[in-house]
Amino acid sequence: MNTVQLLGNLVKDPDLKYASGKDMGISRFTIAVGRRKKGETDFINCVSFGKQAEVIAQYFQKGDKIAVVGHIQTGSYDKDGKKVYTTDIIVDAFDFVSGKGSSNNSNEDYTFVPNTDNDLPF
Repeated sequence: MNTVQLLGNLVKDPDLKYASGKDMGISRFTIAVGRRKKGETDFINCVSFGKQAEVIAQYFQKGDKIAVVGHIQTGSYDKDGKKVYTTDIIVDAFDFVSGKGSSNNSNEDYTFVPNTDNDLPF
C-alpha cells in the first residue's frame, strides 16, 4: 500500500502551470514537515493536478499549514549526462489547516478535499 499523510507548512507559494495544449493545472509545492525528534525537518515535494491544483495555488501561500494525503511517486531524468532521481507526493486529497482568516483551532474537524479529476497525465 502506498499512502502518505503529511501535515506541514508551505516553504514558498505553490507554482501553478498548465499542461501544454491542455487546460489541466499542475501545482508543485514543498512543505516543511517536522520530525518527531525536535529540531529536525524534512522538505517534501508535492504535486497536485486539475481543479485541485488550482485551488491549492489560489488559496495557499508561503507559511500556510496544509494537510495532505497522497502517494509516493519516484522517477528519474537525465541532466547534463547525469541521472537525477526524484521523489514526489502526488496529492490525492488536502485540507486547509491554517492561513489567512483561519481560527487555527486544533480541535476543529478537517474534511479532506479529494482529487476528482480522472484525466491525470500518467
